[in-house]
Amino acid sequence: MIGLLALTSIPTVTGVSLASSEQRKANQRKEEARRMVKFNIVAECDGDTDDDRELNGMTVVVRDEKVYLADPDPSKRSPPAFTALAFYIEYPEPEELKYLKRERGFGLPTYVQDNPPLLNWIYADNETYELKYGNRSQSVEQLVEPWDWCKNEKFISLAGKQNSFIAVEEEEGEWALYYDRDGDELSRVLEEQGLLDCPFVPVKLVRKVVEEKPPPPPPPPPPPPPAQAAAPRSEGNGQSQSQK
Repeated sequence: MIGLLALTSIPTVTGVSLASSEQRKANQRKEEARRMVKFNIVAECDGDTDDDRELNGMTVVVRDEKVYLADPDPSKRSPPAFTALAFYIEYPEPEELKYLKRERGFGLPTYVQDNPPLLNWIYADNETYELKYGNRSQSVEQLVEPWDWCKNEKFISLAGKQNSFIAVEEEEGEWALYYDRDGDELSRVLEEQGLLDCPFVPVKLVRKVVEEKPPPPPPPPPPPPPAQAAAPRSEGNGQSQSQK
């Protein structure tokens, strides 16, 4: 009897398991869709110095394979730079490393140009801690994940840290972004690069969701051609020949 009861319960258990699996997949798809919402990135500074006030509200831009802060108005940027337009998606494991069967975290791809559209991955250089961007072969050996948002979905984090981004004025008016991996305000890596005397400002990176415009409606169909008037019908003279 016990065996029979066990057998009869299998379809029910299987059905519940399948339903649970489908629900998990649906939840995962929903979460992935939320993560893929595109956003710009804005700097938020908590300090009270002139540099803090200057950088607060600046926009993250990309140029020359590096990530910078610049004026939100592209026409005021010198040199020109492209406004980062980013989203979250799982970083793809290279084929040669798939045997490790490890889970990759979210990467942070951004558009680096729009004509034609081109996506690259934002990452922190393992040696210099600069934020840079590149394709998969350029980024795979660097600190390219896990990027994420904090619980309020406002601030951006890398490797679980949201307070580890620092803007460094490498040249006058040019603020490059770094990731403070060691927690020493970049003192070691800046000294190695001869930048220890450069001004620097801790910043938080804020998501600014971009409202995507719906595609324009299709044009209305052309109006039908005007109806043509019927040609007048020819009529005889209505007179019959008189009989002789």
